[in-house]
Amino acid sequence: MAAAALDKSVPEKLPQPLDATAEQPPLLDGTTKLYTCYTCPFAQRVWITRNFKGLQDEIKLVPLILQNRPAWYAEKVYPPNKVPSLEHNGKIIGESLDLIKYLESNFQGPSLLPKDPAKKEFAEELFSYTDKFNGTVFTAFKGDVAKQAGPAFDHLENALHKFDDGPFFLGQEFSLVDIAYIPFVERFYIFLSEVFKYDVTAGRPKLAAWIEAVNKIEAYKQTKPDPKELVEFYKKRFLA
Repeated sequence: MAAAALDKSVPEKLPQPLDATAEQPPLLDGTTKLYTCYTCPFAQRVWITRNFKGLQDEIKLVPLILQNRPAWYAEKVYPPNKVPSLEHNGKIIGESLDLIKYLESNFQGPSLLPKDPAKKEFAEELFSYTDKFNGTVFTAFKGDVAKQAGPAFDHLENALHKFDDGPFFLGQEFSLVDIAYIPFVERFYIFLSEVFKYDVTAGRPKLAAWIEAVNKIEAYKQTKPDPKELVEFYKKRFLA
């Protein structure tokens, strides 16, 4: 079945982000809450997973303004003071890759991990590469983008050939692997094109087809950042 047909996301009105002046929502009151930030790629991973599995009613979004975050978040909710974190079953857990796997294991909805052993093994390989991928590209912002970041995008292009019966990393199945990468690849795609005139899809047809396919997933489209705001934010953060 096509990935878009499995997508259980529904339109929703997003709550206003909370800043340092906001009151803390009730803690450990039996409500499942995803503490997030609408512009954070790590938090976006969990947001996409929540949407795709149709958990909008089950998992409440608690968005924070990270530049002016409430003191109660670190003091009472999640001491690492990062997003995302999830309040569920009387506990708070964090780390985006752990959380997308947690949603897969503990909530209903379409499966986002394959049963096939070879695909499972490859999925774990790709999960373990995410930090290196992101770090390589971020470092390249200060150097020769094509030379330094190119091999990282080549790695993804090659990975997309592994199961090439479909546009996604694991073939026809949209999965947690796609969710792990798309928030970062999309940001890099926009920023590198706008600022460095470097097209990450040039000479990488599989990567181009993958980006196009993921952009048809409603659960993802609902979470996308504004491109202009993204470019300005990255300029200030990485090029100032």
